Amino acid sequence: MKVAVLYGGISAEREVSLSTGFQVIAALREAGFTVTPIEVADDIGAVIAALTPKPDAVFNALHGRFGEDGAIQGVLDWLGVPYTHSGVRASALAMDKAAAKAVFVANGLPVAQGRVVPLDELEAGDPLPLPYVVKPVNEGSSVGVEFIRTGDNRRSDIARTWRFGKAAMVEEYIPGRELTVGVMGDRALGVTEIIAQAGCFYDYDSKYADGGSRHIIPAAIHPDIYERALDVASSAHRALGCRGATRCDFRYDDTKGEPGRLVLLEINTQPGLTPTSLLPEQAAWHGMSFAQLCAWMVENAACRA
Repeated sequence: MKVAVLYGGISAEREVSLSTGFQVIAALREAGFTVTPIEVADDIGAVIAALTPKPDAVFNALHGRFGEDGAIQGVLDWLGVPYTHSGVRASALAMDKAAAKAVFVANGLPVAQGRVVPLDELEAGDPLPLPYVVKPVNEGSSVGVEFIRTGDNRRSDIARTWRFGKAAMVEEYIPGRELTVGVMGDRALGVTEIIAQAGCFYDYDSKYADGGSRHIIPAAIHPDIYERALDVASSAHRALGCRGATRCDFRYDDTKGEPGRLVLLEINTQPGLTPTSLLPEQAAWHGMSFAQLCAWMVENAACRA
């Protein structure tokens, strides 16, 4: 079976995608596939040319804008080439935090209170009671995330120097712990607690730097919350119409005692597959090697046209 791997891209997550791509290329070759690596830059015509003649499937290892927001998925649907992960609609919804949150709310899933705020409003004053979180509406990997706490005087500067569009998502800060749940098809794999070594925030460096965080699976949390996290992740996956593998990120506030409050932050339709990524760890916990995980993704590739 001939598989083309798209990796790199032009988003803020290019380096993450390159790391994912290198891992996936090696794993698919180990699994017996004939692999054509395609490093994506800003020339979509070159990508289409590299996909001619058509492979049997595309492994989409792109992250961020144009890679997991429905853009490349639409191109692949147009070409009639099966590809891994979610289709156009689910990818676009998941990448747009405001749109995804609206779907989650409509399906009764627990989310943080907040709204999209124009930058001039953010510059003028606090849109929510302190503390709160400011994040891009359409980025992943914690790119651009800022925390505004009591006594913090950075709010106006953040608004003036914002480079992620004309508005920002502003949400209440949820204290407590970081949790994540991977989903493969219709199965939630498990709950991992993430402990960032640099502090309380699982930021870009914590995610991708060697030793940036510790991962505990299964998470040592209240059993009702553990089961609830599995259920919410599966429900979010279904609500957006996702395919293949996804990963949901949560905050769990047990600071006032158990069972506490579980809050869904976002769903990742193309979870990282780097050496420090979480989905491969959860798959391994179920006895699935990295090569087997990548092969499963290819075997579940589809054309959504």
